[in-house]
Amino acid sequence: MNIDFHTHVKVAKKSDFSPDYFKEMIHEAKLAGLDAIALTEHFNTSSLETVYNYLDENYDYVQDYYDADGLKIFPGMEVDVREVGHILLISRRENLRSMFQTLKHHLSKDKFLPFSELMDLAEQYNVLKIGGHPFRPATPLTQHAPQQLKRLDALDLNGKDLYTLGIEENQNKVYPFARSLGLPVTGGSDTHQFMQYGTVINTLRDDCTTIDQLKAAIGNGAYAIHISDDLSLRVKSATIIKKLVKQLLEKENALHIN
Repeated sequence: MNIDFHTHVKVAKKSDFSPDYFKEMIHEAKLAGLDAIALTEHFNTSSLETVYNYLDENYDYVQDYYDADGLKIFPGMEVDVREVGHILLISRRENLRSMFQTLKHHLSKDKFLPFSELMDLAEQYNVLKIGGHPFRPATPLTQHAPQQLKRLDALDLNGKDLYTLGIEENQNKVYPFARSLGLPVTGGSDTHQFMQYGTVINTLRDDCTTIDQLKAAIGNGAYAIHISDDLSLRVKSATIIKKLVKQLLEKENALHIN
């Protein structure tokens, strides 16, 4: 099973959720060879609950995933912590909604939960916890205490960072850091724009339909990470498009204010 553990279905955090854009993303994910994605939209994006309400209303929920026209979508969200860093939480939809009821009171930078408190919250549920882009200059994880980081299930080999930091350089940082913590590494494209799908893919030895199965596959090392030969071109293109969309959104907001 080919799965991407770090994806978004909105081109920008401040953009509204678009069902048409979502459908296009699902179509392109399948064309990129994916059988499944973890939908890790930002927890403080505009309308996160709207995304999951749409999924509930339009797709069957089977075991621990939504069946979106043949693509498995495992529910998740990307959460900021107070000390800086992003954590991917992937779980059953009811667990995600329950955690969000707590997190919705901590959406602004001055109210982010500390890392340890986020782990305390997640550990009340059956959650796959992945440390996002641990060496990204703006949101590193290296400043956290090792005993806290060991509470994670894996670290993220991130498509955007493989482009901006260099494929070999990023791998040479992520893998030794993960080994020092006794953690595995999972691949995530960090897709916001569909051209980025397929840049980083995890090929699991077995088909997985539950969070327990995903955690077991990762813990047992029953998967391989594949990085596409054209990663740099595809991520660069997607980044330019995302930047242009964000600029358009800022102009629209300025016009509304004026």
